[in-house]
Amino acid sequence: MLTIQQIREDLNDIRFYYSKQKAIDYASKTVVQSSVVDKVNKYNQAVKDAPVRLYDLYISLYVQNNTQAALAYDWDCSERYIAKMTKDLQEFLAKAIS
Repeated sequence: MLTIQQIREDLNDIRFYYSKQKAIDYASKTVVQSSVVDKVNKYNQAVKDAPVRLYDLYISLYVQNNTQAALAYDWDCSERYIAKMTKDLQEFLAKAIS
């Protein structure tokens, strides 16, 4: 089973991938595909079965590269609530990927 720390590191990699997706995809065609693409696919498959609120959180934070503060503002809720949901998402992913 993946640890929460490993999940956090993977989510940071996924966020970076989506922030640089065009460059990474271009490099994949000219050099070789990065292993981060496999990681992205694995997490995308796992999150598809998440409760809709956690799915939306994953998309908002990691695919769209929002901060927790920006998301709390957009969703009109507290940063503490977003942090708790992020922890719930990490726990969901740890179980789903195992």
